[in-house]
Amino acid sequence: MGLTSNKVLVLAVLSAVLLFAGTVWLWPRLARRSWRAVGGRIGLLLGTQLALFAAVGLAANQAFGFYASWADLFGQEKDQGVVVDHTPGGGPLEVVGSRPVPGAGGALSRAGGRVQQVEIMGRTTRIATPAYVYLPPEYFQSRYRTHRFPAAVVLTGYPGTASALVEKLHYPRTALELARDGRAEPMILVMLRPTVAPPRDTECVDIPGGPQTESFFAKDLPDALRSHYRVAEKAGGLGIIGNSTGGYCALKIALHHPDVYAAGAGLSAYYKAPIDATTGDLFQGDKALRNRADLWWYLAHMPAPDTSLLVSSSKRGETNYRDTLRFIERVKGTGRTRISSIVLESGGHNFNTWRREIPAALEWMSGRLAGRGNDLGN
Repeated sequence: MGLTSNKVLVLAVLSAVLLFAGTVWLWPRLARRSWRAVGGRIGLLLGTQLALFAAVGLAANQAFGFYASWADLFGQEKDQGVVVDHTPGGGPLEVVGSRPVPGAGGALSRAGGRVQQVEIMGRTTRIATPAYVYLPPEYFQSRYRTHRFPAAVVLTGYPGTASALVEKLHYPRTALELARDGRAEPMILVMLRPTVAPPRDTECVDIPGGPQTESFFAKDLPDALRSHYRVAEKAGGLGIIGNSTGGYCALKIALHHPDVYAAGAGLSAYYKAPIDATTGDLFQGDKALRNRADLWWYLAHMPAPDTSLLVSSSKRGETNYRDTLRFIERVKGTGRTRISSIVLESGGHNFNTWRREIPAALEWMSGRLAGRGNDLGN
């Protein structure tokens, strides 16, 4: 049974309940001072606590989509490889599955859009990663057959799973509803993890001697999308958005590559790459690379890029609130880079908070993607 299976969760909850009941029932019999009785009490307490911990952990993983499988949990992923066609004509993006938009209320692509499961191989970085692509219903309608659509890259936090962007954060359904209500233009969403070299947290950095993650997002991914989909070619047709680690990556990539991404939105983002057990040594002693990944340093020492940024936080519940206010002031001080914000009165670092921010963030993104698309041949 898989890590995210409901059967596993039910089994864990039942085990915790039975162990708790057994502890209450057997405790009087184990009240003696013998080693056997003491050992029995220790075993029951330890077993009950482990079962409760497992049940709570599995429930949290179901709610927030931290890990997709047992192999993912233990850092032994075996299903991350992609099929790469090395024969002439093989492209950098392969579609391996397709389904209706969850919650869209219709199976027809031209009515409710489509979510495709894809595998991407970076032509220059050789980074391979799975992703999900949302195609709006207009993509399949005859009157849009020559139309190119604006697109947004959507990133999870760390560790995160790309499927959570579809199933838990409802990005495709939200984009569909916004377009139906006339609050946003139909757009393509490309949903994936920022950690394209799992289990390592690369923080979207070009690591010396390691994964060239920033280059993947700045060059390989846009090239792969435009080679396979009708994505807007003109400058300003591509944006990037993410939460937590994905939010930091979105802001950084938009700042570093304004010629590629016209807008970057960081939900509950931080502004400097951490160094810990999950990242390893990202910079290998390269001070210039470390400074470049520090958004505070970058805004203070580099020319202000012509791009639009969005940040979000909560007055109560988010640890980045004060840093976010400082970041807004720092960006305003550049005089060129544009900054917007979403500030909630209360909200934690969790899916519920991000679901409250995503509709406004996607509406903002749609308004910042210049031209919002164009016709083929133009």
